Amino acid sequence: MPRPEDSQWAVSVAQVASRPGQSKPIDTVFPAPSGIGDDIVGVREGADVRVVGSFDSIVDGLVFTGRIEAPLTAECTRCLKPIDPDWTVNVTLFFPYDAPGADDGRGTGEVEIIAGEDEAEDVYPLSSDGAFADMESPLRDTLVEALPLQPLCKEDCLGLCPQCGVDLNEDPDHHHDVTDIRFAALEQFKARLEAEERRG
Repeated sequence: MPRPEDSQWAVSVAQVASRPGQSKPIDTVFPAPSGIGDDIVGVREGADVRVVGSFDSIVDGLVFTGRIEAPLTAECTRCLKPIDPDWTVNVTLFFPYDAPGADDGRGTGEVEIIAGEDEAEDVYPLSSDGAFADMESPLRDTLVEALPLQPLCKEDCLGLCPQCGVDLNEDPDHHHDVTDIRFAALEQFKARLEAEERRG
């Protein structure tokens, strides 16, 4: 059975656990977990994700407050250009010491989530001995939830010409002279009259 400390996302918190008022700062780079978005918008598995913040010990658990910096890979939804911005998400996570209904004093490391709790998605278990916090699920959940629905290369992106696909950001004056089909018959009638006048 794998040990919590062997996880590549494990953070040792034994020195601050159960010591209210103590803090442990971290500034660590983790590999991005799998399942964060897709080829259209997401974070590639294994990409460097930097986590900066601190674990603060309170009476009933540890609170992590900080930021997650990840390389977002996406396509602009208007012009389809690839986007590779540095992306930052602020987080607050709770790691309780004891799971509700645990059989012993240290708990099982499993957290009971009550349906309807606003903060439920930000609650994560510590290892069974309370010595390690595993950041894999927090990283995945936080980044997936914050993925932009319509990523843009820039706020005022002009997109592509709907007729020929030209990038309007590179040629903002680009346009097509299009005759309204509602007046096509009139244009043809006008052309015939002009032709008759020339022959006459």
